[in-house]
Amino acid sequence: AAVRLAALLEDRVAGVCSDLVRATGGPLRQDAAVALREAAVRAARWRGTGVAFPGLAERAAAQ
Repeated sequence: AAVRLAALLEDRVAGVCSDLVRATGGPLRQDAAVALREAAVRAARWRGTGVAFPGLAERAAAQ
C-alpha cells in the first residue's frame, strides 16, 4: 500500500508540474519541466513502469 501511495503522490506532483509548464514561460517553465521529468521518473520507479505522457489528467483518470 505504501508503494502505491508513493506512486500516486508522484503522479499528482507530475500533474501540478504539468499544469505549471502549460501556464508559464521562460525559466519557470524550464524548472517546471525538469520537476515534471523528475516526478515521472520517481513514479516509474515506485510503480515499476512509466507512462507515455506523465502529468496529464486524462492519463490519471484511466488508471
